[in-house]
Amino acid sequence: MSAPLRRIVSVADEAGTLRLADDIAAIARPGDLIALHGDLGMGKSAFARAVVRRLAGEPDLEVPSPTFTLLQSYETARFPVHHFDLYRLADPDELIEIGFSEAIGEGLSLIEWPDRAGDELPAERLDIAISEGKDLNGRRFSLEAHGDGWAERLDETFAVRDLLDRAGLAGAERRHLHGDASTRSFERATVGGQAAVVMRWPAWRAYLKRSDDDRYEEIVHLADSLTAFSAIADTLRRHGFRSPRVLDRDTERRLMLVEDLGSDGIVHNGVPITERYLAAARRLADLAVVVWPEIAADDAGNRWPMPRYDRRALATEVGLFAAWYVPHLTGASLGADDLAEWNNLWDGLLTRFDDEQGRLVLRDYHSPNILWQASGDPIGLIDFQDGLLGSPAYDFGALVTDARVDIPDELAAAMIAAYVDRRRTLDASFDAADFLERATILGAQRNAKILGRFVEYAARTGRTHHLRFLPRVRRNLEKALDDKVLAGVKLWYERLGLAQRP
Repeated sequence: MSAPLRRIVSVADEAGTLRLADDIAAIARPGDLIALHGDLGMGKSAFARAVVRRLAGEPDLEVPSPTFTLLQSYETARFPVHHFDLYRLADPDELIEIGFSEAIGEGLSLIEWPDRAGDELPAERLDIAISEGKDLNGRRFSLEAHGDGWAERLDETFAVRDLLDRAGLAGAERRHLHGDASTRSFERATVGGQAAVVMRWPAWRAYLKRSDDDRYEEIVHLADSLTAFSAIADTLRRHGFRSPRVLDRDTERRLMLVEDLGSDGIVHNGVPITERYLAAARRLADLAVVVWPEIAADDAGNRWPMPRYDRRALATEVGLFAAWYVPHLTGASLGADDLAEWNNLWDGLLTRFDDEQGRLVLRDYHSPNILWQASGDPIGLIDFQDGLLGSPAYDFGALVTDARVDIPDELAAAMIAAYVDRRRTLDASFDAADFLERATILGAQRNAKILGRFVEYAARTGRTHHLRFLPRVRRNLEKALDDKVLAGVKLWYERLGLAQRP
């Protein structure tokens, strides 16, 4: 094991302690252990309480000291948190009775008086020693990282704090935000009436466990640069669309601080809000007539060459269905002939889009990424960094076949009408029948891709929460297969008996 990293943080008051607790909670992961050292009255329990409350998202949560019970556990939205106080532990063998070894493996463990655990204390941990500071209410925190990436995570969380301070958000509270099936993670920072979103964007090569010759992300043109986000965001805004402004960035650590567009979406309690979906459809029609530049640029002059949603990218994506979802569903890989037929069917369908690669495809234009704005343009756009040049039909297919929300047939019909009306107003030559057929093909391609992508993502990362969407995505795919343009794919699907699989 490499030498531990040590860092000293001095705070002047309780607010400083809470801020440090925020910074540590922001980087905590399941299986982490934080050992809290210090004399009586130094604030070990206060610090642990602050971390628990931050992770629970409840600033007034009752977090009593486990002095007599030895252990107090909490369920949070992210993972369980176990708070140990071993002051009254007479012998390390007593740890067996409270399930110490099981607890420290499943969530975050905060341990006061950790020395009393003896050899039971894991070597990989973060040690925090608390002592008196310069002032009466001040404290000195000595952080010592031992393995498990703690050194890198500490460096990152303090870099985030520096970004916030530079942006005028000193003292901001940090809250985890649910992300997507990607390498990115997010948090919201708030202070007073101000807010911003922190985006962490690890390089995908460092995140996904792939063989050296697996170039999926490159083939399908997934962005791996902060410039992709800022260039597309600023270009969108110059064309009159609402996208978050980039407030600051740390390119070396792959951190970005962006404008917070809020959390009011186009869905309420799992039900689509009709007028908001119709507005989203019309705004997509507005985007479809924008001639997008070959090279996007942000306001600082950073340039991003726009990739094209070519046939190879589309075919590689839909190949995930055969490579990952079918084995997940049936327990067996496809035979060579069945795989070849699948690929040939889609190659024939996707040739239709070889010459339609001139408009911006946001790529994930669906409910999680459409934020309702109270003033100005009502449609706020996020998660567009993987955008490329292709067919506008792709984003429309994504909107009407949402992986996270059931779209009633009548709402889908109303969105089609709203989109077609707006496109015809903007372009008298618009061919609605051709567009809707293209949207059916690309909607099926997208849903097939998602089925495979979610299974693959779970297998490669161990994160399985996206698998709960598989039944809806499969229904979306099967519904699309009822269209005559996909008759060949439907015959293949039914011949393999996939429709009968639970």
